Amino acid sequence: MTGPDSSPDVRVSVEVHHLPAHSTPERRVFAYVIRIENHSDQTWQLLARHWDIVDAGGRETVVDGDGVVGQQPHIAPGGVFVYDSFVTVQDTPGRMGGYYVMQDAWGARARVPIPPFVLEVPGERTLN
Repeated sequence: MTGPDSSPDVRVSVEVHHLPAHSTPERRVFAYVIRIENHSDQTWQLLARHWDIVDAGGRETVVDGDGVVGQQPHIAPGGVFVYDSFVTVQDTPGRMGGYYVMQDAWGARARVPIPPFVLEVPGERTLN
């Protein structure tokens, strides 16, 4: 059984892309694709998400919500759920990470970490 301090064998990977056509110097837009793979032996349902987003200027945004892209998917053993979304930040590079709240068939909940990733514009020089 999974306790509140351990997470199931559910793995999250992220691919992120800057969207220059949708960005301005004051508002950088990034698309990201999330892949959630269930390597455990039981079905998990994604109930909620928590994101911590920080831009280069230190502005922090916290996002909490039910499910992802309007769904609370059930991911069977060996199953994969993929979705895409987008985020905007004022100053780059930014970073983003968080966790999903998952629930098994018996109602036990666990947090599955979302590995932090960087929101950066390719080829942009960063001032220190």
